[in-house]
Amino acid sequence: MHAPIPPNPLLVDPILPTLTRLSLPNMISMLAIALVAVAETAYVGLLGTAPLAAMALVFPMVMLQQTMSAGAMGGGISSAISRALGAGLMQRAEAVAFHATVIGLGAGLAMFIAFLAGGPWIYRILGGSGDVLGQALLYSNTIFFGAVSIWLTNTFASIVRGGGNMKVPSATLLVAAALQVVLGGALGLGLGPFPRLGMLGIGLGQVIAFTAAALFLAGYLMSSRARVRLSFSQKLSREIFFDILRVGGIASLSSVQTVLTVLIVTALVSRFGDEALAGYGIGARLEFLLIPIVFAVGVACVPMVGMAVGSGNIPRARSVAWTGGLLAAIIVGVVGIVVALAPDLWGKLFTTNEAVLAAARSYFAWAGPTYFFFGLGLCLYFASQGAGKIIGPVLAQSVRLITVALGGWWLTATNAPVWQMFALVGIAMVVYGLAAAAAVYFVRWGKLA
Repeated sequence: MHAPIPPNPLLVDPILPTLTRLSLPNMISMLAIALVAVAETAYVGLLGTAPLAAMALVFPMVMLQQTMSAGAMGGGISSAISRALGAGLMQRAEAVAFHATVIGLGAGLAMFIAFLAGGPWIYRILGGSGDVLGQALLYSNTIFFGAVSIWLTNTFASIVRGGGNMKVPSATLLVAAALQVVLGGALGLGLGPFPRLGMLGIGLGQVIAFTAAALFLAGYLMSSRARVRLSFSQKLSREIFFDILRVGGIASLSSVQTVLTVLIVTALVSRFGDEALAGYGIGARLEFLLIPIVFAVGVACVPMVGMAVGSGNIPRARSVAWTGGLLAAIIVGVVGIVVALAPDLWGKLFTTNEAVLAAARSYFAWAGPTYFFFGLGLCLYFASQGAGKIIGPVLAQSVRLITVALGGWWLTATNAPVWQMFALVGIAMVVYGLAAAAAVYFVRWGKLA
């Protein structure tokens, strides 16, 4: 007689310890990726003012690609795989892995073509001209030349996470981040035997690092070590494409809205002068570093929620969502309270200009206490991906965008002071968190066909 197969730990183990165990590897790798952006900014700063301005133009597009491939579509992939595993359908999980690879390849090619052809128009709209535009195009064309590698890396990582394994993708991304820092600095600044390639070299560092990561993860998924194996002897199925895209495709709208929100706030604050804009930039930089923390908890929620939904255990799925949401909210909420009470702990890392520090203090005083709601909303967005019920949290992001756009228009029309603009950012975070919580609370979760 064969010994009985033990139950999947993600379906039976205590929720909070399991979430913590799954989140920690993700948190380390995501923070490393965030710190790469800081290192690259330092490299570009050494190249001159025009390259630094060029990077500011391209950065929102790089962030859009990362959030779409890792968070939005990646969540849809992990959700479909974990729900299949929860229902005991291994063949379907492996079919999802193949279809996800096709989507990642197609999306990477589409982004490469879109930014190669439309880059000049996009960066002119954002204010680029002259040498700044030329540097932006050089950096953008290099980065998006590697779009397929970035999409496939995040696709493969999401497949592995869907099976409940967080260590392999986290370790791979951590190594890729280190490689990107080393290669970007060496090729961009001409360190050691390498030529000084400027923005081209910094972009190549990312392309090479993610290409290596994609190849490693592909090899892992095709080996016997992977729980869900990648096989190319699959037939294409419209239904499986739909299962991934009805979560990942809709979730991608949230990524677009996030970038639009950042661009709108930046444009609104810029009318108050360089000091106010720099102060807001200091605050936005901290928020950028907080997103990986929420992402780490959120992507741990996806397979736990997905497997629970796939097995029909909806109460456990909801408990995972609320536990993860509160965990992420408390972590970033504590950070928000600290910077609201002692903003110079963060602000003086970047400047000693008193006018800029005053703007940063004002921003943190209004936005810091609302980070709790931002963390709650973003984590519930990921948990909803696991359940396959993503429309509500995406609409919550829409409400945030509308709040910023309409509120900003009204404040501009009434010549309101800059602190009211910062207060609007905080209000929008509260609205987002409450709307996402309402979506999870009121929307019925059930086992999907």
